[in-house]
Amino acid sequence: MKIGLYFGTFNPVHIGHLIIANHFAEYSDLDKIWMVITPHNPFKKKKTLLDNNHRYQLVLEAVETYPKVEASTIEFNLPQPNYTSNTLAHLQEKYPQHEFCLIMGEDNLRTLHKWKNYEVILERHEIYVYPRIGEKQAKPELLNHEHVHVIDAPVVEISSTAIRKAIKEGKNCRPLLPHSVWVYIDQMNFYR
Repeated sequence: MKIGLYFGTFNPVHIGHLIIANHFAEYSDLDKIWMVITPHNPFKKKKTLLDNNHRYQLVLEAVETYPKVEASTIEFNLPQPNYTSNTLAHLQEKYPQHEFCLIMGEDNLRTLHKWKNYEVILERHEIYVYPRIGEKQAKPELLNHEHVHVIDAPVVEISSTAIRKAIKEGKNCRPLLPHSVWVYIDQMNFYR
């Protein structure tokens, strides 16, 4: 099985994440999409994150009606801070029958050369890239790499940061969230 790994803090998961995940599930050669909840991104401040299990629950709620999309806690038990190359090595060992690919925005592809062991990632895994508005293009040697596939996916510019800010300010941002995610956030009084 060919599995696309869509990493994120998903703090919170929103309809933009689902649009991207569903697009890759339906319009690429990937069989499944695993939304991998990142417990700690080395480039983000940990104090801004909801608890890992709450973010996992939000993603579970969000993907409930998407049969090709799953929530994954695979990084929860790996040493922190974790790096994508370590997660990929762990997954290959645990699930040798699967082929793992990365899903990322073009902004991440542009900075891929800063990732730990990025050469190994490029050599061993396919990377599926979706466009971002106003982003500078990645270097041609990355865009034209045999393992990099730029997919004509919808351009979605919704920000989890903006959603958290809107909730804190008491603004209605429900249209940006799956209904079940909004209900969970509201009941738990998150981001206020």
